[in-house]
Amino acid sequence: MDFSMSAGRLAGRNGRDGGFTYIGVLVLIAVMGVVLASTGEIWHTVRKREKEQELLYVGDQFRRAVKQFYRHSPPQARRYPMSLEELLKDPRYPGIQRYIRKIYPDPMTGSTEWGLIKGPDEQIYGVYSLSEEEPIKKKNFKLADKKFEDKMKYSEWVFI
Repeated sequence: MDFSMSAGRLAGRNGRDGGFTYIGVLVLIAVMGVVLASTGEIWHTVRKREKEQELLYVGDQFRRAVKQFYRHSPPQARRYPMSLEELLKDPRYPGIQRYIRKIYPDPMTGSTEWGLIKGPDEQIYGVYSLSEEEPIKKKNFKLADKKFEDKMKYSEWVFI
């Protein structure tokens, strides 16, 4: 038995079939690439929508905390906080008076640094995200956030 001849026949047959298999594998890889790319795009959009919802929640928490801080001020000396840290522990009271549990990070930037809306006396009236990205959500906000409709950047969502 001549092994070199058998090997040659096998190589020839696999060579012809191998070309079709190679093309089939290339097509399969291309289809998988398209599917993975579209899945990635969908995942990115879903994640961004989740971050938007979180921003609306966190912004509302800051809005409420600032309002409570002002309302709990003595009537003759009403004021807004001078820093976000004052919302964690109100320095005007001997005991611990909290209006917010923690300084929440901005969901859009991941940082605890927020844009601050301040009055002429440096009191904080509200916060906003420092993100310059364009929001997906542009309509159908709750009543408290109606002014966010048609805004082109998250930094225009001001929680005051």
